Amino acid sequence: MSFTTRFAPSPTGHLHIGHAFSAWTAWHAAVEAEGRFLLRLEDIDTDRCKPEFEPVILDDLIWLGLDWEEPVRRQSEHFGDYARVLERLQTLGVVYRCFKTRREILEDIARAPHGPGEVYRGPIEPMSADEEAARIATDEPFAWRLSLDHCRDVLGPRFDAMGYLEDGLGEQAANPDPLGDVILARKDVGTSYHIAVVHDDALQGISHVIRGEDLREMTPLHVLLQTLLDLPTPIYRHHRLLLDENGERFAKRNRSVTLKALREGGVPPEDIRARFSG
Repeated sequence: MSFTTRFAPSPTGHLHIGHAFSAWTAWHAAVEAEGRFLLRLEDIDTDRCKPEFEPVILDDLIWLGLDWEEPVRRQSEHFGDYARVLERLQTLGVVYRCFKTRREILEDIARAPHGPGEVYRGPIEPMSADEEAARIATDEPFAWRLSLDHCRDVLGPRFDAMGYLEDGLGEQAANPDPLGDVILARKDVGTSYHIAVVHDDALQGISHVIRGEDLREMTPLHVLLQTLLDLPTPIYRHHRLLLDENGERFAKRNRSVTLKALREGGVPPEDIRARFSG
């Protein structure tokens, strides 16, 4: 199996050091393996993703010393691909329309047998076809959720046998139960990160997914989707997260210092790369 990995930022803002570490880790792994490194722009959130951030992201990565194969895949150009994935899941009968608001979902979780803090595990009673048709007719917003119960029915013993290889850790069980019935699409946005990433990793022949520890909990869900869709499961590697001086991970929401600001301030890229070995 040839080594192919990728870095897939969302152009919702400028990159920070945490992004740089993730990109560098994946790129360096590809170089060491004499493999391929791809760049993908995860821009399906058309409200938050802005095209003006794209050239800055590319400039930041080039400044760090990275290179990648062309063309860069922009997910916003491939909504049709993701719609077909959702249609296949609908045909399998493993997704359902959920009309509940966030408040109603939280109230359902609070009433669940295990109490607050649990995730949403679907309605106690399925909605009738007549009620569903009536709510669709009124143009009511809804989300497409993945039913773990229906996934069990479709996969049978394969559901409990799912697993994946974690680089350096060996075989890992893939249990999606702690995530509950996750949202895979919405009425107005016909896909999600989960559908897009699973589809694109298979399409682009990604053999190794190298990403932050914060995404480890999503891996069982992605393995479940790969199993349902008969897609290959890559080898996963979840690297540590870089922390700032307050012990918090770098994040856009925390307004972490951007790579653009650092390079424009004269910080050499080798100073940034030196932080990655600590």
